[in-house]
Amino acid sequence: MSQEFRQPVYAPPKGAADLMLIRHGESAPAREGVSFAQIDGHGDPHLHPQGHKQAERVGERLKNNAITKIYVTKLTRTQQTAAPLAKHLGLTPQQNPDLHEVHLGDWDGGLYRIKAAAADPVYRQAMEAQDWGLIPNAESRDGFFERVRRGLLDIASAHIDEQVAVFVHGGVIGAALAVAARSEPFAFLGAANGSISRLVIQGDRMTIRGFNDISHLDGL
Repeated sequence: MSQEFRQPVYAPPKGAADLMLIRHGESAPAREGVSFAQIDGHGDPHLHPQGHKQAERVGERLKNNAITKIYVTKLTRTQQTAAPLAKHLGLTPQQNPDLHEVHLGDWDGGLYRIKAAAADPVYRQAMEAQDWGLIPNAESRDGFFERVRRGLLDIASAHIDEQVAVFVHGGVIGAALAVAARSEPFAFLGAANGSISRLVIQGDRMTIRGFNDISHLDGL
């Protein structure tokens, strides 16, 4: 009988870190004239009840993965989203200082959502230029992308040959995958709340293995 060569099943290469990037669940709605509580100038809404349901689904989805560490940001919505998985795995989440959401300057605290819904001219300009830096006092795209890259590489270097769960924000996921793909800056913007994306990092090389997986959220 001749030798058979079956199609291979993907596994991260030796020396790589396998990062599951999870966007936080849906957060509380913005309201005109009412600002979210803030941490270091960043709006810090808690999860909406729907967001808690999404967090539970994420925990169920990943509880049987061989995850060795959980990372969150300084913002409450990532910590609340990580809580069910952390309970399943008996892990204590650790904050990464570089992976909090892009700073939206004068529009942080919920105003960004209102401006976006109204198609404000400055919002449209920022989207067309693919740079939040056009918003008054907001963080520049290049500065944001560089700190996200730094945060991801720091985590990867600490978890070689491991899988880790990293609970972050939509802008962070968009930046991470754009850096990995060398795509247009906002090509991956808009990951769904509670979605899972996957990035394999070996040294400074990043490989995208998944984007915006929401199969675990069916029915919500």
